[in-house]
Amino acid sequence: MREPVKGSVIPSDLYGFAERLTEAERTVITNLRRVLAEDVHPHLNAAWDEARFPEEIVAPLRSLELMDPPALREAGEPLREIFLGFRNFELARCDINVGTYYNAQASLFRTVCAVGASPEQARELDAKIVTHELTGVFGLTEPDHGSDVAGGLATEATQDPVTKEWTITGTKRWIGGAAAADVVATFARDTADQRVKCFLIPVSAEGVFVENIPRKASLRIMQNADITYEQVRVSDSARLQRINSFSDVAACLRRMRSDVSWMATGAMAGAYEAALTYVQRRKQFGRPIAGFQLVQEKLAIMLGNLTASLGMVVQLTEQQAAGIYRDEASALAKMYTSLRLRETVALAREVCGGNGITLDTDVARFHADAEAIYSYEGTHEINALIVGRAVTGVGAFT
Repeated sequence: MREPVKGSVIPSDLYGFAERLTEAERTVITNLRRVLAEDVHPHLNAAWDEARFPEEIVAPLRSLELMDPPALREAGEPLREIFLGFRNFELARCDINVGTYYNAQASLFRTVCAVGASPEQARELDAKIVTHELTGVFGLTEPDHGSDVAGGLATEATQDPVTKEWTITGTKRWIGGAAAADVVATFARDTADQRVKCFLIPVSAEGVFVENIPRKASLRIMQNADITYEQVRVSDSARLQRINSFSDVAACLRRMRSDVSWMATGAMAGAYEAALTYVQRRKQFGRPIAGFQLVQEKLAIMLGNLTASLGMVVQLTEQQAAGIYRDEASALAKMYTSLRLRETVALAREVCGGNGITLDTDVARFHADAEAIYSYEGTHEINALIVGRAVTGVGAFT
């Protein structure tokens, strides 16, 4: 599809889901696409090849003020969930690493502060998060505890009964963007009551050691880290007051899964559009391979996956905007969209032939990075079990 459908700002939005956006919201999305194309995309392939984060993309992205867009303020419009969804879609449509990087601050960190902080804490923190005056990341996963982190979380927090200070000891793994952040929203088990709490721990604090994970074959631009906490002391004011159990953590996760589902869907669009561009210019047997029947079938499957996923995340987002948050709904969306992403990027690589394993077509990045989306914010299996428990009434986690 060379042109968006009437009313849509998304080139591959066959059913016009983006018609739900207001004119002001479309303006922000269109400007975001321009900045991504002009100021971000040119740096991606070299950075991916060298497994480094391109610092050149930070200023252009921050200048857009996507967490509080000027165009929406001027129009007197609120920041709607559907807009945030299409923002995530557009970022991942450019690159999964870029979407993951931006959402470390705008989704994971902002969400845990909004949901977990006291009203007083939230007001102070959110103003700093929106302007990037305070940057943070989400620290839940551990070297030995990923899918079983609800019961297995081993990082410990002990409060001094006199000073009320907390001492944090433990390790975290796969924490994206930690080395460049100001603080890590660190989840730890209170040794007094064995319940999970959350602390905003400065990366620069004594006893905090951050080491980026090397030799990754996926998310090579995004710098994921191992973090070690050795008797790290923080004041009680660093604790997010409304996170007092893993059920409170789960309230954050069900919101974050919808963000990841939007990213999976956006990545499908990026892979599909890159493949479509390639087959229209690539010639074999004297004509563009876009005219070959089997290539067209693969394009149709890719577009079908994208369209079905877009419909799912739009409906999920509209439910959540109405205040309906269900674990099984967000889990189903994350499970389904990441599975369809896997198929879509494989087909994109396939239609590009041998050139599909080079970075030049863009599909190789999407193909490799899709594996990260498939696993983070809940694996396929864990999300399937959340859905299975909801529909059968029987938990099958152990």
